[in-house]
Amino acid sequence: MLTSIAGKSVIVTGASKGIGRGIARVFANQGAKVLVVARDGAAAGKVAAEIGNGAKGFSADVADWDSAQAMAKAAADAFGGIDILCANAGIYPQTRLEEMDPSEWDQVMATNLKGNFLSVKACLPWLKQSGEGRVILTSSITGPVTGFPGWSHYGASKSGQLGFMRTACIELAKYGITVNAVLPGNIITEGLEGLGEDYLKTMAASIPLKKLGRVEDIGHAALFLASREAGYITGQTIIVDGGQILPESLEAIEQA
Repeated sequence: MLTSIAGKSVIVTGASKGIGRGIARVFANQGAKVLVVARDGAAAGKVAAEIGNGAKGFSADVADWDSAQAMAKAAADAFGGIDILCANAGIYPQTRLEEMDPSEWDQVMATNLKGNFLSVKACLPWLKQSGEGRVILTSSITGPVTGFPGWSHYGASKSGQLGFMRTACIELAKYGITVNAVLPGNIITEGLEGLGEDYLKTMAASIPLKKLGRVEDIGHAALFLASREAGYITGQTIIVDGGQILPESLEAIEQA
């Protein structure tokens, strides 16, 4: 299945932990050559060693243009080009509007939204050469579909990613490049696990499938969108949330 991934050159940003780490692992397991990117170079290198298949770690800040360019060059030099960009890097400080400093808003936008633009722009020369270039953005249900107190900046950035995607996919289609997005719901990551079992059970209760997602669930969705088999799909979103956004209320789940 999805044998077209084997041997492809892949960049995964924000890949030292959480969803990014899961995406990197899924691609490596399918035979892709993965550049694991994070601001913490040591953590990125540790993940690269863990997932194997010749993966390499690299330290980069996607909000910085010079750093994004260095990231793209490192992947191209190491793997002979760039076929797939998984733009996953993101931050999510939780601060309500009344307490939020404007600088925090700017920081979230720089990483989550500007970082997507810079990553795509930096990788574009090699994505064009690929002939089957793929860009997969990690957005969220928060912003495009739902809201949550303290995440007005995060939600705005994740909605902005989809606006960027819908024009970028039109501009880049002439090069055979597709641009799509995965919108995760509640996914078990290091941060969530630290909140305790009772909290996780409460979150799971609001999901029709009665469980939280795994990072690999997001990785598999990204894997499909990156494949040759998905080559006629562009400018689209896949929500991976166990049905979380569908019930009108918790009562709707309890009565099912």
